[in-house]
Amino acid sequence: MEKGKLVVYTGCSGVGKGTIMKELLRKNDNIKLSVSCTTRAPRDEDTEGVTYYFVTTDRFKELINEDGFLEYATFCDNYYGTPEKPVDELLAKGYDVFLEIEVDGGMQVMKKRPDCISIFITPPSMEELENRLRGRGSEDEETIKKRMARAKEEMEFKKHYKYSVLNDNVERAADEVLSILNKEKTN
Repeated sequence: MEKGKLVVYTGCSGVGKGTIMKELLRKNDNIKLSVSCTTRAPRDEDTEGVTYYFVTTDRFKELINEDGFLEYATFCDNYYGTPEKPVDELLAKGYDVFLEIEVDGGMQVMKKRPDCISIFITPPSMEELENRLRGRGSEDEETIKKRMARAKEEMEFKKHYKYSVLNDNVERAADEVLSILNKEKTN
């Protein structure tokens, strides 16, 4: 059995990574999305063990000390991290595993696993990105301002990724990501 591909899949907060990911999972049964741990509070649409593993800050720090993460970072005063063991188990079974993570974590994974495929999702414009964040209705004004300031910083990381995909249309963006994955698997 051929080992699966590890994909670092990132972009600005609110760019639509999750929406594209739903389309990717619908179109390709061999893609698995890694489940990250976080210390942030669950949103109404979150499901424990599916969208995230929700843990306390103390438990997250224990996992850091146990070297249990492929990557981890803080964002908007919360910890986020990808547990390494479940990812490696899925790769060994031949699945292509997407890490839907933020840019600092992406850089950690690219350093630790240089054979990964790196894809950066970009918004049509910063104005559209702000509209998407506001449309969620899940964050207060201060958090939106923090996320927009961070988004401007995150865009600077695009140059470190092998691929950049514009999210101007979800289906088109998903097809482009699948095309990249297929290209990388044949190389």
